Amino acid sequence: MIRHNLCHTLLAIAIAGVASSSLAASFDRIATFATADNLPIGGDMKHETSAEIITASGDGNTLIYSDSPRGGVGFIDIRDSYDPKAGGFIALNGEPTSVSAYNNLVVAGVNTSESYVAPSGYLAAIDLDSRQVMSRCDLGGQPDSVAISRDGQFVAVAVENERDEELNDGLLPQAPAGYLSILPIVNGQVQCDKLRRVDVSGLARIAPEDPEPEFVAFNDNNELALTLQENNHLVIVDAESGRIINHFSAGTVDLDGIDTEKDGALLFTGSQNGVLREPDAVKWLDNERFVIANEGDYRGGARGFTIFHKDGRVLFESGATFEHQVAMAGHYPDKRSGKKGAEPEGLEVARFNGETYIFLLSERGSVIGVYRDTGAAPQFVQLLPSGIAPESAVAIPARNLLVSANEKDLVEDGGVRAHVNLYRLDDEAPLYPQIVSSVDSEGRPLGWGALSGLTADPQKPALLYAVNDSFYNSQPRIFTIDASVQPARIISAINVTRDGKAAKALDLEGIASDGKGGFWLASEGRTDKEIPHAIYHVDANGEIDRTLPFPAELLNNETRFGAEGVALIGDELWIAIQREWKDDPKHSVKLVCYNLKQDKWGAVRYPIETPEQGWVGLSEISAYGDAVYIIERDNQIGENARIKRLYKVAKSELKPAPLGSKLPVVHKQQVRDFIPDLKADNGYVVDKIEGFTIDNRGIGYAVTDNDGVDDSSGETYFFSTGKM
Repeated sequence: MIRHNLCHTLLAIAIAGVASSSLAASFDRIATFATADNLPIGGDMKHETSAEIITASGDGNTLIYSDSPRGGVGFIDIRDSYDPKAGGFIALNGEPTSVSAYNNLVVAGVNTSESYVAPSGYLAAIDLDSRQVMSRCDLGGQPDSVAISRDGQFVAVAVENERDEELNDGLLPQAPAGYLSILPIVNGQVQCDKLRRVDVSGLARIAPEDPEPEFVAFNDNNELALTLQENNHLVIVDAESGRIINHFSAGTVDLDGIDTEKDGALLFTGSQNGVLREPDAVKWLDNERFVIANEGDYRGGARGFTIFHKDGRVLFESGATFEHQVAMAGHYPDKRSGKKGAEPEGLEVARFNGETYIFLLSERGSVIGVYRDTGAAPQFVQLLPSGIAPESAVAIPARNLLVSANEKDLVEDGGVRAHVNLYRLDDEAPLYPQIVSSVDSEGRPLGWGALSGLTADPQKPALLYAVNDSFYNSQPRIFTIDASVQPARIISAINVTRDGKAAKALDLEGIASDGKGGFWLASEGRTDKEIPHAIYHVDANGEIDRTLPFPAELLNNETRFGAEGVALIGDELWIAIQREWKDDPKHSVKLVCYNLKQDKWGAVRYPIETPEQGWVGLSEISAYGDAVYIIERDNQIGENARIKRLYKVAKSELKPAPLGSKLPVVHKQQVRDFIPDLKADNGYVVDKIEGFTIDNRGIGYAVTDNDGVDDSSGETYFFSTGKM
């Protein structure tokens, strides 16, 4: 058992941060490909697609991925890596679970099981040139991972025969047991009749009669590392003979400084002792050492990665350090805190320009950690944005490329499609992340996400403040941002409190400095959820000391889409209402005014754009100079996004009329189209650009809301719009 205390964690973070900043080489995303682009022309474009496990052809020009929802294998032409093209699809009459390639040979494990108790499946051998299935090898069970040896002599298949998680609470054992299958390859042909089954039962302490092989990988000596995830066990096998060379428990780890509660708050104050690693992916670092991703899918999940010697020695344990990096980049998934946290699942290891890199995929955090292998403790390099739920990755060092595959397709919910992401190693500074946090006053990661409103410090240039929205309903916060550095850095946070306790029933969407150290906060109401529509004033410590509930004249016509921003102009608070309420003409919303001295409400009418689909609304209002600046956006994502814009309205037009009367209509002028900014990192266009402010030098800043990494890529874009 390894004790990984908080001091060691923070020291590792500090060392990693300093080290990574001095290194020139970094990866950047250069392109994305939506798996839906491989759907047939004229077909159902709403058919669910996926890219679960991905591999590359021998020449590095074609990507091949398993697409479980479509029941086959997809291809992507990446001869131009900056412009990937659809490369076709092969149906396999089953559920493909994994793919691997060697030169022009592609193998896919295909699950054809009728039930958990009657598992079946086969190995498909595909010719890449003809895109034809050359042979099908019966595996006698449900395959999971497949791998081809580096010399092209063997195929290994982890036959999992997975458990039924609904049966007896998913407890093991559940027959039939899994095993490892090894098939020789001769002259590019898989020899089905020479299949060797390796029995791995009786090895683990946990359910020895029911091994569940998860992932398999070869080293240069044709030795296999096999993970038995639910059994928390590791097996080393000689591929040629099928002999088990060694086997040992994956062991446990003690964790400090982690978030353990799914409670709408990011508090890295918890600990867990004796956590089973339960590895998913495994990759060799050399012929003696291998690395495992400790996802956990049964009773464990140590939230990090571990390096082993093949003799069973633990050479390195990451503890909570990876999770802390994820949290400081705003990618920590609070809804997984009680179980597996950032949930590292996939792995890739490759050598670029004489350096060995480890790529660790956080499925729930939707990010990839990049580490440099040093032979001892790996050196953290950077985090890469990955789209939603990265499941696997493949490196193509000859082309300086890394590719990741996203399993999740949100088409049924009107969300973004599954994507494949391409990255290139270069000597330029990384484009992502654009905003990170530091540690808090206790030395723990300052967790953040779902930033929804911005305001600038009246006196200090490039010093900004942001609020989070109701995703963190137990931890409403005001974050202080130093925008003078790249990436921008969240340097501190104060909790919004009522009577000294975290304020409840808030959905903070806007913030404005009061010029005296305090702030005005706009809370978007949801009467059906007992969240009132209101504006709040907080002092410098975040304590609410004044509440301005919306008047009856407004509430009589309310809908759920309320205040999305607030600006202070002299004695007047101006509030942007996101969408039309019941008394608004179509494509028209209110800018509501409250006069602080006169205790008087009023409004003007603001015309919004007409959407091609979905809706258009306001997301921010900010005052500077002789104008107010307003974000107007549609609710569309990816290729469907059309309207993500910044407009301005002259302050001279803000002449409020009494609520309930005929409201004057203001005129707007477009200042910026944000879509190019949202495409700059070569991912898909995110939905919610929600914060904008201008500092005392006239420099504009914008930020997106990452929805707390819940059915979201978790990517937060923070950028300057330059002099306004």
